[in-house]
Amino acid sequence: MRTHVSFLSHNVRIAGSLYIPDDYDGRMLAGVVVAHPAGGVKEQTAGRYAEELSRHGFAALTFDAARQGASEGAPRALEDPFQRAEDIRSATTFLSTRSFVDERRVGILGICAGGSYVSYAAQTDRRMRAVATVSAVDPVAELLEDPALRDQLLNQAGVLRNLEGRGEGIFETHVNPGTPAEAATYPERSMFRESYDYYVDGVGEHPSSTGWGVLQFDVLAHFRPFEHMDWIAPRPLLMIAGTDADTRHFSETAVAKAGPTAELFDIPGATHMDLYYKDDMVPQVVDKLADFYGTHLAA
Repeated sequence: MRTHVSFLSHNVRIAGSLYIPDDYDGRMLAGVVVAHPAGGVKEQTAGRYAEELSRHGFAALTFDAARQGASEGAPRALEDPFQRAEDIRSATTFLSTRSFVDERRVGILGICAGGSYVSYAAQTDRRMRAVATVSAVDPVAELLEDPALRDQLLNQAGVLRNLEGRGEGIFETHVNPGTPAEAATYPERSMFRESYDYYVDGVGEHPSSTGWGVLQFDVLAHFRPFEHMDWIAPRPLLMIAGTDADTRHFSETAVAKAGPTAELFDIPGATHMDLYYKDDMVPQVVDKLADFYGTHLAA
């Protein structure tokens, strides 16, 4: 059963969807907050996972990030990792304070870039008692590791800010392809090619979703989502990835940093975005998540 809800995050009105079990009988529930990928909205993969978790007995909340989807805030589509972390904290507050949710039994789930945002937030927010990710990715880590490319992107960021300041428009910078020609420049099973196939020309297409977030590289350069993964312990961490995903290394590295309370769970043969929607892949992920949260958020 889905209910439309809203809450504030740094005084920005956030639009959410709250799912509770169809057979809800008044009992206290464990809760899970679900964070969507960069450029996504709550009606896409995050909504599917929230609904599936509600069928396993959880209260699940997903929401549109500030400046995205049905949420308020400007400039539109801006992908600000620090605001995203605050959105996740605010969503945790909202879910934890529902009368039917046990605040001691609230977990967190992030998909794609949402996986990096929840990892970052959970390092310091101890209310998130069980932390999980699906196809986690650091939004720009690989771009900024190359010194020459980093210099180019940071120089460009300053130029774009000045152009906007002169009233010459808002310039959108993104890394995901928006046209067939752009998509064709990437290998067929890469995250960026799959992003086009899902968001622009596939089952994930949604009028509220751009399929990418507007990026400010001078802000993103300071974001180190997996730097302090060991701070999550002794709380449990589960990171799920496809064995054929070109982004699997993010989860592998993060789990290694997190220590013995962390687990990397592989879905054989899955690419990065297979775990968003494919009917032979998603149930495997949901079963693992339901077992994880059921164990660690038990009454």
